[in-house]
Amino acid sequence: MPSGTLSRLDPFSEVSDLRLGFDRLLGDWLDGHDRARTPEMDLLREGDHMIVRANMPGVRPEDVKIEVQDNLLTFSGEHEESKEVKDEHYLRRERRYGSFYRALSIPTGVDAQEIVATAKDGVVEITIPLPKERKPEAVKITPTAA
Repeated sequence: MPSGTLSRLDPFSEVSDLRLGFDRLLGDWLDGHDRARTPEMDLLREGDHMIVRANMPGVRPEDVKIEVQDNLLTFSGEHEESKEVKDEHYLRRERRYGSFYRALSIPTGVDAQEIVATAKDGVVEITIPLPKERKPEAVKITPTAA
């Protein structure tokens, strides 16, 4: 960003980065067993829509549950490990299996029926139409007789 350019302060962006770092640290320590994982996501605004892109490699679209309640969008599900190989001796195991969950606040007034979700190449994209911004309306003060 060029010097002298103003940018919008987002006090929670660093908290989110800290949480992701802590989740990864804990994930490495726990080796991914018996805990819900948090899919990585990008959140952006394109015109009058908010777009969420979440990495969910190996997860079938029908195994992802997306809900909106009280201005909170959640997506969750479970990624099952295939049981084809028995008594495999792993030297290193990094692929994660199990449940996942992610939640984020969305603006007041979003119509849940208008949200569209698609999946391609292990990425779920959720398109959220933003509500129209209400402009302030002037109220005329009428003097009253005393």
